[in-house]
Amino acid sequence: MEILSEISAFLQKGRAKNVKQLVQDAIDQGVAPDRILNEGLLAGMGIIGDKFKKNEVFVPEVLVAARAMNMGLAVLKPHLMNSGVKAVGKVCIGTVQGDLHDIGKNLVKMMMEGKGLEVIDLGVDVSAETFVNTAKEQGCQIICCSALLTTTMDVMAQVVKLAEETGIRDQVKIMVGGAPVNDDFCKLIGADCYAPDAASAADAAAAFCQ
Repeated sequence: MEILSEISAFLQKGRAKNVKQLVQDAIDQGVAPDRILNEGLLAGMGIIGDKFKKNEVFVPEVLVAARAMNMGLAVLKPHLMNSGVKAVGKVCIGTVQGDLHDIGKNLVKMMMEGKGLEVIDLGVDVSAETFVNTAKEQGCQIICCSALLTTTMDVMAQVVKLAEETGIRDQVKIMVGGAPVNDDFCKLIGADCYAPDAASAADAAAAFCQ
C-alpha cells in the first residue's frame, strides 16, 4: 500500500511532521493500526537499523528517524490500544550503578522500540535491585544492562546473581553491552547475550521475545 511505503520512506529521512500527518491520513483512510505500525513505522526503522549495522547511516540519522517514529506512534497509540495490538515483548534497560553514560543505552532503546518492543528506561546509575525488581513487577522478558566504565561492569554480575536469588532467572533473559564488555565477559557472569551494537541488541531482544 502506497501510503505505508511513504510513511517508511519519510521516517528513514527523519521527516517527523510528514510521518505524523501520513499516519493520521492512513488512520482516516481506514488502514488497520497494526499494518500502519508494522508496514510503515517498524519497516522504516528496520531499514535504518540495518543501515546502521553496515555503517551506511550514523547516530544522528538514527536519532532523527527515531524521533519521526515516536511522533507517528503518538498518533497511532490510542488506535493500537483500541484494536488490541500488544507489544511483542517487554524490556527494562539501564546504565549500571556508578555509570552515568547514556548515549549507547538510548540508541539501544530506540532500536528496540523500532522492533515493536515496549521498553522501560530506568536511566543511569541503576542498581542490581532496581533492574531485578522492575523486571519482576513489570513482567519484563529481558533485562538490558549497559556500562562504559570497566569499574562498573561488576554490577552486571550482581544482576545475574540477584535474578537467580529472587527466583526469576528462568523467566528473564539478561543482555549486556557497552564499550568494555565482550562475549567472554557475558559468558563469565552467566548472562544470556552480549550485543556489540544497538541494532544487534534489538535483533537479539526481538528474537528472545518470539
